[in-house]
Amino acid sequence: MDIKRTVLLVVFSLSLLILWDNWNRFNGGPSMFAPDQAVQQAGPAATKGSDASVPQATSSTPAATGAQVPAGAAPAAAQGELVSISTDLLKVEVNTLGGELSRVELLKHKDAHKSDAPVTLLETGSGRTYVGQSGLIGGSFPNHRSVFTVRPGARTLENADTLELILDAEQDGIKLTKTYIFKRGEYEIDLKHEVTNSSAAAITPSVYVQLVRDGSKLEGDSAFYSTFTGPAVYTEADKFHKVSFDDIAKGKNPPPAHTNNGWIAMVQHYFVSAFLPPANTSYELFTRKIDTDLYAVGAIMPMGSLAAGAKAEQTGKLFTGPQESLVLEKFAPNFDLVKDYGWLTIIAKPIFWLMEQIHKVLNNWGWTIIVLTIMIKLAFFPLSAASYRSMAKMKLVTPKMTAIRERYKGDTQQMNAAMMELYKTEKINPLGGCLPIVVQIPVFIALYWVLLASVEMRHAPWLGWIHDLAAPDTLFGVVPGLNMPVGLLPILMAASMFVQTKLNPAPPDPIQAKVMMFMPIAFSFMFFFFPSGLVLYWVVNNLLSIGQQWAITKQSEKSKT
Repeated sequence: MDIKRTVLLVVFSLSLLILWDNWNRFNGGPSMFAPDQAVQQAGPAATKGSDASVPQATSSTPAATGAQVPAGAAPAAAQGELVSISTDLLKVEVNTLGGELSRVELLKHKDAHKSDAPVTLLETGSGRTYVGQSGLIGGSFPNHRSVFTVRPGARTLENADTLELILDAEQDGIKLTKTYIFKRGEYEIDLKHEVTNSSAAAITPSVYVQLVRDGSKLEGDSAFYSTFTGPAVYTEADKFHKVSFDDIAKGKNPPPAHTNNGWIAMVQHYFVSAFLPPANTSYELFTRKIDTDLYAVGAIMPMGSLAAGAKAEQTGKLFTGPQESLVLEKFAPNFDLVKDYGWLTIIAKPIFWLMEQIHKVLNNWGWTIIVLTIMIKLAFFPLSAASYRSMAKMKLVTPKMTAIRERYKGDTQQMNAAMMELYKTEKINPLGGCLPIVVQIPVFIALYWVLLASVEMRHAPWLGWIHDLAAPDTLFGVVPGLNMPVGLLPILMAASMFVQTKLNPAPPDPIQAKVMMFMPIAFSFMFFFFPSGLVLYWVVNNLLSIGQQWAITKQSEKSKT
């Protein structure tokens, strides 16, 4: 009849099951909740003279049907020159082989594992492939396997607000000029493609832009919580949807989307790269597998018919940077959806907005978390009070409940009838302690995802030993072999849970009592691996709950005497 304990036991059991599944998948094992991943199959065989890395437009996309890599494109062994560009926010390398965006460093964000180095978002080498490619399809045209020449010009912003990198490639009388435009204070890069038809015949080219990435996990991924890494596509018709690497490998990715509104992105924890096609044009958005453990998300944009001697151009926008809400909102409609708040985005976004307002006053994300926790606790004070009053009543009648269980041992029907009579006499609602907690669960889950997904917490200090709210607390070091950080906040978390357990009514069942006492230890082990910002929230929430529950319990005891 003790429904609250049953709910807690179910939640605890499910938590352990999910944690075990995450741990198993993190170490390469199969998931208990999904079939084993099928062996990745190679993509469709490329036709002679073609390159599977160049996208092929579908039959419903005009001007590029059946396009192949043109004869004379640079062979795979060709080498390009790396051109380095520096702005106040980005350090970029562009390869003249294909005019490929081959490396992007985010100068304002430090690498979590190399404190003296910036975050590298796009890169090649060292077992990693993550690049931005573009070119032409629809005939024998330059593409990302062609060799480009670089026009002279500035390579750093210096005193200017914009910087252009211009590259040219020509093939069979078709010239492609690719221009990257970098801007001060922006993670946004304009990308312009200009086509000049110097041949004797009309052509119908299409520009393609694709983000290509391997399917490897991020360095330092936690086994105790997972965040999405992979492609994402947005259109007004189909809205935002993520596409996992596994689904692409199994051929379960959605068919190309034909639209005149939308964007594509490659998402990972805290950071994102994306492409926004030009406005008021029709294009195709796609996801696909290029090779073993190599995937692409991109856009194909027809340029229409281009007569001999004519020119045409298209300009889109690239984004390579952090998932900062204000920055994302300026890039494209609903681009802030790449910030993964889970399935409670509708609650999580207002919570983060409130955090931003608090941070403007306090200028410290640690104190912001504490103030936000207090505000949420105050908002739910009446519900929590009702729950604790019910628990206090249950604690007072626990001896009577134990006596009833002993008296009617073996006679479940008589025992339940006696329990119901006791609840009626003492005016206790068995659901009274459970329902208020259930109502609060969506808010707490949403807040969990806000703290987990927000790059604003990354490398944000609180006080003393907490220098990074997005990293585990390591005050007492790391356990060798287990690679388990040991910090003060998780220990305080376990202690607060233990105190809460003592304040709750003692379970009549001895086994249940032992499980409830074991829960603080199990959860503290989990929280050793969690970001300190999350643990800080739970510690503050538990301390406030202890104070409220203790006060209500004492009040109930006085009123009973």
